[in-house]
Amino acid sequence: MTGKKDSKLFVVTIALLAVYLFWGGTYLGMKIAIESMPPFIMAGARFFLAGLVLFLIGRWKGAELPSAAEWRGAGIVGALLLLGGNGVVAWAQLKVPSAIASLLIATVPLWILVFNWIGGSKQKPTVGVMGGILFGLAGIAVLVVHPEGTGNKGIDTIGIVALLFASICWSVGSLYSRNAKLPASPVMATALQMIIGGSLLGIASLFLDDWTKLHITEISLRSWIAFGYLVGFGSIVAYTAYIWLLKNAEPSLVSTYAYVNPIVAVFLGWLIADEQLTSQTLIAAVMIIAAVAIITMFREKSPGATKPVARKEKGKLQVHK
Repeated sequence: MTGKKDSKLFVVTIALLAVYLFWGGTYLGMKIAIESMPPFIMAGARFFLAGLVLFLIGRWKGAELPSAAEWRGAGIVGALLLLGGNGVVAWAQLKVPSAIASLLIATVPLWILVFNWIGGSKQKPTVGVMGGILFGLAGIAVLVVHPEGTGNKGIDTIGIVALLFASICWSVGSLYSRNAKLPASPVMATALQMIIGGSLLGIASLFLDDWTKLHITEISLRSWIAFGYLVGFGSIVAYTAYIWLLKNAEPSLVSTYAYVNPIVAVFLGWLIADEQLTSQTLIAAVMIIAAVAIITMFREKSPGATKPVARKEKGKLQVHK
């Protein structure tokens, strides 16, 4: 019996590390990929390919073919999460460091709570949760008020606004996915979202002049490697690990990815991409990550909090990659 527990603990640890490292590395992966790939084309191809792989995996595992209503529900979620969310993040990283992008996207749990409350949720935020929300907003302010303090080139204000917009899109998509008509299989549900989201990103690229900037022969090797990483490790391996964790680990443990990913992203941006870490960036990082941790902790302790179920996790699962 002890051997089985030790074995499961080992697998849980490996799965958590995969989610922490691979999802945390997607921000730097996107930054490198768009060095020689137009952002919306890159993001569209990434999710469309990953979606096809997951669709085949889902069918191989016995998932039923989705209905028209399920395609429609997945399409709306995919549009919000991947087009309005990930696509905008990829574009914004033309203007801001990957570390800053990861910190602002870490505020998604904050926005979900705010919009859920505004939308009439019967479970009002506790004092602790409200404190976490306000602390998180203060962390955002630290980044935005004096953008020139984060590096020689400063942080582009439009990039900051775009990332906040992406966070809001992800939050709305996550909330919508809770009641959307989606396939019972989480793998199939995510596959549909990626296929449709990837297609929408491709369509959007037609209107954003991305195709005139696409030169296959000029795409660098490092961009191709980053793209392969995003498809394989960011969208497939880490996702599969996350799905397994939802069924085999406590939700409070699994949710820690929301504030570990930014730490990984900030470190990798500094180590590999030579992104500058000033005192202002570090203070904002501590504040935003602490806010997410406070919100997560007090949500778990809330008397009215319910244990997440598979369907409610689908939207959140896609939020971060």
